[in-house]
Amino acid sequence: MASVAVAGLNPARLALPQSETPERHITGVIDTQGRHWEVHEARTDAVGASLEAEAEVLRRIGRVVDDGRLSFDVPRVSGSLRQQGAHIQVRSHVEGKPIPVEALRPGPGMSAGLGKALGEIHELDMSVISEAGMPVYDAEEVRRRWLSLLDDAAATGKTPPTLLGRWEQALEDTALWRFRPAVVHGDLAEENVLVAGGTVVAVRGWSQAHVGDPAEDLAWVYSSAPVDCLDSIEDAYDIARSEGVDRHLRERAELVSELSLARWLLHGVRTGDKPVINDAVAMLEDLAAQVGDAPLVEPAAPRLAPVPGEREPAEPDAITNPVAMVRVDDEDD
Repeated sequence: MASVAVAGLNPARLALPQSETPERHITGVIDTQGRHWEVHEARTDAVGASLEAEAEVLRRIGRVVDDGRLSFDVPRVSGSLRQQGAHIQVRSHVEGKPIPVEALRPGPGMSAGLGKALGEIHELDMSVISEAGMPVYDAEEVRRRWLSLLDDAAATGKTPPTLLGRWEQALEDTALWRFRPAVVHGDLAEENVLVAGGTVVAVRGWSQAHVGDPAEDLAWVYSSAPVDCLDSIEDAYDIARSEGVDRHLRERAELVSELSLARWLLHGVRTGDKPVINDAVAMLEDLAAQVGDAPLVEPAAPRLAPVPGEREPAEPDAITNPVAMVRVDDEDD
């Protein structure tokens, strides 16, 4: 079927990747010209629609890569077809190995490369996403979506009350949610960020791309990367962002990282998957034990102006320091 989808593609042998789930089958193929392809077969209409939407994003980002405005590559969709209820899509294979996030080291190498790649993603023109038909959310819509998830998590009765209170406080802090929406990858993970020669060479897995809160991508970094690498990642990220970074980005990223556990719980509840539910509950309980009653965002101290006529004068010794008096004699002419 790959040869039908792409003219001139004559398969010679199988290659990596080779993976299969009930919903999707991926087969690596080398053709007679030595080109490396990936054949993606979606076995449900929902996954097929996701493949098609991602293809539109990849085509647009591919043009940005070709213009030299991105330092990494993306898979290129070369053809597709629909046959006997299956959605077939053929893509170029991008080289590189999954980034070893937990093994990152501080400095100008791979950590900085990761920060730069994230910054470049968030600098993409939002039309790349909107014109591909992917979701676009403003800051308030992002906040309300998280509030809805919070309500659903509370309704399960399986989320520790201290976490619910911690998250609600952060979601109600309007100062936290003043940010400029950006292109968001939406599914960052080690297997979707590929490296070679100590640098990021490709980013794949764009099916969840949207316009929204860049903190969603950084949440993966803060929950996975070694703490001593964060400065290197953040510095490179800041340099890649032309308009600077909003002051609450890291706090929202930490919140999103925590809320991802609630989302995992809801996935288990909605699918009736007890192992997933048990896993999510255990992680939520561990998190609750770690953070205790501490708020995610420390409330700012109120700045009160003095009321005229009510300010008491300070004691002299409270505002002055004793000064040693030294006699200075007149100099002789």
